[in-house]
Amino acid sequence: MSQDGHSDAAAGQPPSDQDAGRGALDAARKEAEENWNKYLRNAAELDNFRKRAARDLDMARKYGAERLAQALLPVRDSLAAGLAAASKADPTVVVQGQQATLRLLDDALAAAGVTEIDPKGEPFDPAQHEALTVVPSDDVEPNSVLEVIQKGYRLHDRLLRAAKVIVARAPGEGSVA
Repeated sequence: MSQDGHSDAAAGQPPSDQDAGRGALDAARKEAEENWNKYLRNAAELDNFRKRAARDLDMARKYGAERLAQALLPVRDSLAAGLAAASKADPTVVVQGQQATLRLLDDALAAAGVTEIDPKGEPFDPAQHEALTVVPSDDVEPNSVLEVIQKGYRLHDRLLRAAKVIVARAPGEGSVA
């Protein structure tokens, strides 16, 4: 302290070590508080992001089939109209109506990314075909699909249902175990 009652620092003299320590402590406290506030803001932002992502995922699950459902409604309407008209319509007209309904269904499935697997005459592929039996045949190459019992379907690049097929083998070969 100087004679006039002011501290040495105020008189232009260097601050004491204690004053320097307090200044550094105050600066560190201020920086810690700023960092804590940044952390809280980032944590809140991350929490909001997680909530938004969960909400978006829930909406996608809930309404993801909306396009497919909208595409299937005309098929349902066509089936209902066909059933109502079937009792009093000419059988030829009923068959034509069923064929039109099948085309509507195929269009709806195609719009949703569903494609048909009809492998008749193609080489047997166990990743896409389910062999029900193997029979001798001169008509197609051995290990080829001789007949399709039930067509398979794929959603984009994912197999929905394997095609159920009968596979050809060369005549005279033993049965496959």
